[in-house]
Amino acid sequence: MTRGAIRAWYLVHKWTSLVCTAFLLMLCLTGLPLIFHHEIDILSGDPAALAETGIASSGTDARLQSLDAMLAKALAARPGEVPVFMAFDNERPQMTITTAPAPDSPAEAMTIQLWDRLTGEPIGQVDEDGVMHFILQLHADMFLGLPGMLFLGLMGLLFVAAIVSGVVLYAPFMRRLAFGTLRTSRSPRLKWFDYHNLLGIVAAAWMLVVGLTGVINALATPIMQLWQQTELAEMTRTYAGQGAVPPSRYGSLDRAMAEARQALPGNNPQFIAFPGGAFSSKHHYAVFFQGDTPLTERLLTPALVDAETGAFTDARPMPWYTQALSLSQPLHFGDYGGLPLKILWALLTLFTIVVLGSGLYLWLGKRHAPLDARVREVESGGQLVPAE
Repeated sequence: MTRGAIRAWYLVHKWTSLVCTAFLLMLCLTGLPLIFHHEIDILSGDPAALAETGIASSGTDARLQSLDAMLAKALAARPGEVPVFMAFDNERPQMTITTAPAPDSPAEAMTIQLWDRLTGEPIGQVDEDGVMHFILQLHADMFLGLPGMLFLGLMGLLFVAAIVSGVVLYAPFMRRLAFGTLRTSRSPRLKWFDYHNLLGIVAAAWMLVVGLTGVINALATPIMQLWQQTELAEMTRTYAGQGAVPPSRYGSLDRAMAEARQALPGNNPQFIAFPGGAFSSKHHYAVFFQGDTPLTERLLTPALVDAETGAFTDARPMPWYTQALSLSQPLHFGDYGGLPLKILWALLTLFTIVVLGSGLYLWLGKRHAPLDARVREVESGGQLVPAE
């Protein structure tokens, strides 16, 4: 690689890293507890995480309370509100029912109730004010809503550019030293230069995966809006121009579920979106089904059922861009392979914190050095070389 090319890649690596480092450190520090959110919920006594009985709440077991009965109880507990979501647990007989003053209310106005579908009794409400919720909001959008999500998505793109440029710069560095060399007996700067390069190259593939999935997750709202304006509009085109179905005229949920199951046999229902919300039309129950394998359970297929008449309308797989979102969300937090994968994700997150911190340390130590001297430093394996 020519010195001019190294100079260009060095500038890309420097500025993309500097702009995003502070935000990436925040995302790493908040991401660590989020990796173990389920385990933390159990330790903190969260009722949703503690309930274990082995009967799926989305099943057809005769002991389960009907969906209509459960919805009536949830609405009685929140007078004056309307249903927004009903979500199921495919391993336990518990469910959540989300209500709000209006179908399109913002998330902060919604109440998520936990119910035991065997007994028909409330378990509690999802804690929207706890420490884990605070960390999640900080990690997702810094409490700025969509602008915050899009800003962090931009930081994710800069992070990806920093990783790619760092890998490119690693090639001339490797010409001078054997892989894995750590010159710990030399100066502190040289030692941290070696740590930065070694941990960066070891974790590069993982950082790319987490960076790219983070960018996709940051685009969740625009992605769902695109689905609404295209696929969902096509599925409900015969209802165009009709007014919304008022909650007082909603038909039977149990009948709607039966119609949806008949249209998509062999799949498990994950949640129902009620009319007027972001995941449905103004006229339909949208029953979202997941597959029954570790991979396909992340891929959702909506079945639309007329909320007033209970007649099946349409069902089709979600488009590729929403599938990419569905797959990226659990992958971002290592939520595919149980506790061993979560531990690996946590270790690699710690590697990333060291890489970011050491990069900042190296820049602070040589920020006044001429650019050509820093380029020669990369070429020489981290050692300062006198000007020619």
